[in-house]
Amino acid sequence: MTERTTYTVHIGEDKASGRLDRTLAGEIDALSRSRIQTLIADGHVSVDGEVVRDADRKTELAQVFVVDVPAPAPAVPQPRAIPLEVVYEDDHLIVIDKPAGLVVHPSAGHADDTLVNALLHHCRGSLSGIGGVTRPGIVHRLDKDTSGLMVVAKDDAAHQGLAAQFAAHSVDRAYQAVVWGVPAEKMGRIEGNIGRHRVNRKKMAVLPGGGKPAVTGYEVLKRFGLVAALVECRLETGRTHQIRVHMAHIGHSVIGDPLYGGRPKRHVERMPDHVRREVQQLKTQILHAYILGFEHPITGKGMQFYSKKMCRINYVVELLDDM
Repeated sequence: MTERTTYTVHIGEDKASGRLDRTLAGEIDALSRSRIQTLIADGHVSVDGEVVRDADRKTELAQVFVVDVPAPAPAVPQPRAIPLEVVYEDDHLIVIDKPAGLVVHPSAGHADDTLVNALLHHCRGSLSGIGGVTRPGIVHRLDKDTSGLMVVAKDDAAHQGLAAQFAAHSVDRAYQAVVWGVPAEKMGRIEGNIGRHRVNRKKMAVLPGGGKPAVTGYEVLKRFGLVAALVECRLETGRTHQIRVHMAHIGHSVIGDPLYGGRPKRHVERMPDHVRREVQQLKTQILHAYILGFEHPITGKGMQFYSKKMCRINYVVELLDDM
């Protein structure tokens, strides 16, 4: 529920003389009884224009109750002393190397353990406000379990300048991933509109119609027999889960990806037992944003950064080299 909502409940003969909170909960599927009790206590329930504050009062025939559910106020993120790997920082922006497992901005289940909380502490509140109260400074994002380089705006001018470059697809972004199998072509370009999966709403998918245009270029950097490959992916667009969706779409999902990866039997069976055991224990996608390049939004200087935190990629590469 993202907007203010009003429910109107008419009391018929079958509902007369019932407890108010129980009656309203029975009539409004979207609200639990405890939520209704809170709304009553906060003065958001009325009858004939008069506010009702007694959840246990009895209803009467022909009464009309109005339940006014206010829009939820966004929670204001609080600074948290979460360690950050700072690659570059000046008065206008900061580039960090995000670890896997760190959520970018507050969301359900992650109210105070996100990159935004860490940045608010590190930057002492000096972040662009354009992204809104829950996403200060955030110009682009990485999935929770994708690691690598991100740039964050510390003032509105920097935010606007960076956002314009992302919109124009002029930002240089390169990722490394270890994928199942080996693409037939050493270099390729994947085109396919990406939108919400028709059945599993937690997933994205390449759609035959609708969605948003998405283009991913890839190059095979190293082969591990027929089992897997180390690839570099470059984004021409920036859709949700883009690399993961596109690589899975061509039959080469990212190893360790719990949403799109799976464990293709034909590849797993080719692994020695000790390698198979280690790979099957991976819980997150082996995907890392290792190059980030852009024009400084204030000075105009070309900026190019290379991640030195390649430990997850290197770990899996070393495992596969041992086959």
